[in-house]
Amino acid sequence: MKDSNNNQSRRQALKTMFATGSLMAFGSIAKTQTAEACGPLTPAQPKGPFYPIASQIDTDTDLTRIQASAQVAQGRVITIKGIVQDEACKPLAEAIVEIWQACHSGRYNHPGDPNNAPLDPHFQYWGIAKTNAKGEYSFKTVLPGAYPADAQWMRPPHVHFKVNKWGYQELVTQLYFEGEKFNDSDLYIKALSPAQRALVVRPITKVETRQRVSEVVSFPLVLKR
Repeated sequence: MKDSNNNQSRRQALKTMFATGSLMAFGSIAKTQTAEACGPLTPAQPKGPFYPIASQIDTDTDLTRIQASAQVAQGRVITIKGIVQDEACKPLAEAIVEIWQACHSGRYNHPGDPNNAPLDPHFQYWGIAKTNAKGEYSFKTVLPGAYPADAQWMRPPHVHFKVNKWGYQELVTQLYFEGEKFNDSDLYIKALSPAQRALVVRPITKVETRQRVSEVVSFPLVLKR
């Protein structure tokens, strides 16, 4: 009787160990799958020479108007939105997201830009957002124009990003748009692996509501601690 009880106890102990081990293994797999689902870090890109150096009267998230003016910037209006996360898929609230870009003609509002294309007096050029509790940000802007970086290099349309959050490394990157003819020859894009390119070269999709059809670009950003 005693041996029978001991055998039963051992069997129960083995079942418990197996169950515990299975749960631990499942937890490890789930954790790995979750990490993979978040995707890799957003690749860094050069800051470029045209980061804003002059103050401007409006730095909000709508770059198509300056202080709610009746005049609207020229160009194709798009919305850029996404979530700022860390490597563990944690949404990062109150991250500071800055964007700056050329206007529809391909010129920056910067004294160092040698491009002789016209400036757009109704375009904001630079904006700042703070992510909400879900890590979300959004900008309304226009599709920037391409411009010559030198005699043999045309830069495709792109938007510069700088993202900061306390406790994380600053991210400086660039957003590109699928289907642009200068993407394949751009030196900065070519320096990325195919997987990295997919993270920064993004499609423009049409989103239909009752009121209108909007063009939206999803650009998730993953920061490193």
